[in-house]
Amino acid sequence: MRHATFGHDPEKWEAAKQEALRALQVFAKAARLTTYGDLAGKITAIRFEPDDHAFHHLLGQLSAESDERGLGMISARVVRKGGERLPGPGFFKLAGDLGRDVSDKVKCWSSEVERVYRAAGRI
Repeated sequence: MRHATFGHDPEKWEAAKQEALRALQVFAKAARLTTYGDLAGKITAIRFEPDDHAFHHLLGQLSAESDERGLGMISARVVRKGGERLPGPGFFKLAGDLGRDVSDKVKCWSSEVERVYRAAGRI
């Protein structure tokens, strides 16, 4: 399936996705969370800022792909730095699109974190 690359070279986009995926897999296996800023800093193929629209779409692509494989939304491991320490609104929009109940955001997110944690052994 061909995804939007938001003006980036498709090869670099795929390389950035793989870098992000590897980092997210490490976080999932360690049952750790990370922030958008920390994850963006681990990607070298494309330089992203934590609030980049393209970066959030890259995470959405990864989550949709991991969910399709039965591993849950892997970007559940990525949270905002301050405040509630929850994922951003794009996470919950995608969760709703994937059939999750998003009426209680904390419950939706914590269920997804658990789903990713349980699947981490299969990544």
